[in-house]
Amino acid sequence: MRKILLAGLVSLLPVAALAQEGDAAPSVDLPMADVTRVMAAAVDGFIRPGYDAFHESAGRMTAAMKALCEAPSRTNYDAAKNAFRDAAVSWAHIEVVRVGPVIEHNRFERILFYPDRKSTGLKQVQSVLSKADETATDPLSLGTKSVAMQGFGALEYVLAGSGSDELLRGKQSFRCRYGAAVAGNIANVAKELSDIWDDPNGIQKAWEQPGPDNPNFRTGGEAITALLGILVHGAEAVRDQRIETFYKGADKAKFPKQALFWRSENTWATVKGNLEGLAILLEKSGMVSLLQEKDRPIVAATQAQLKSMIELSGKITPDLEKAVENAAERKKLDTLLADGKGVISKLNDGYGGAIGLSSGFSFADGD
Repeated sequence: MRKILLAGLVSLLPVAALAQEGDAAPSVDLPMADVTRVMAAAVDGFIRPGYDAFHESAGRMTAAMKALCEAPSRTNYDAAKNAFRDAAVSWAHIEVVRVGPVIEHNRFERILFYPDRKSTGLKQVQSVLSKADETATDPLSLGTKSVAMQGFGALEYVLAGSGSDELLRGKQSFRCRYGAAVAGNIANVAKELSDIWDDPNGIQKAWEQPGPDNPNFRTGGEAITALLGILVHGAEAVRDQRIETFYKGADKAKFPKQALFWRSENTWATVKGNLEGLAILLEKSGMVSLLQEKDRPIVAATQAQLKSMIELSGKITPDLEKAVENAAERKKLDTLLADGKGVISKLNDGYGGAIGLSSGFSFADGD
């Protein structure tokens, strides 16, 4: 089927073609004024504030790393780790928007290179640390290097990986300066994204004003289908990349050290952040208003399931080896996987069907 394209983008969605090959093209007929209101609410109520908040948190993380380098202490080390956690959670909120400028120029991977099944990032970060490559201590030059060594994964290893005690040994150690450069690079990319979305004549306008002369969304149906795709694929990413990467069920092989942020024990904090991002986008956009009264309960049911997942993700032990081996903890993981599929179904089949997507249409990647 024809893909929906965004202005100035090489591609739109990891919605990778919104439907699987062979599926019927979407046919959604909604009042343009209502669609415009929802798209504007999504941009102004979630996307722009999300990138602005991420930019601010990345700045605080950079400042905390610089303070640690200048005055190594347990207090400053803990402050840097807390700032890392806050920035990673802030990113998790807006990470669900895997479309638009963030997928241009490798920005997404420069912020977070994951999954990393071949440990490419780990090997490159360890190599930088062993060679003490000074070009990696400047955010600008670091930003031209491999994406695997300039994002959250690299900074987590600096703060929580083998040899992290070096951060407490002396002022301006190489490891610390490299970590500060990584933080600065993330902040630079975050600023780019914030600035791009805040430009009233750029992508913001393209998203908020669908119409026949808009090269991105010529119809309201195209716009809403793309917005729904963000939610569906965001929910899929939580299930497929955040959980199933290391746990697919009690009777399957388990790989706790393949989980995102297992070293810093921030796996569930960021999963919770992803789920919160989905819930906030669904609420702030007012997508429920596009449904007939009889169909609106599907949105309330989706929000209820997301709320349950958010609460549960905050109750799982951060010790992932225990999480995959302990029966009580595995039950929580199994519930998250099941509820995740429920959310995807409610969005894809429930909401999608209610706005008029054909029964053969699917956002799903396939299980």
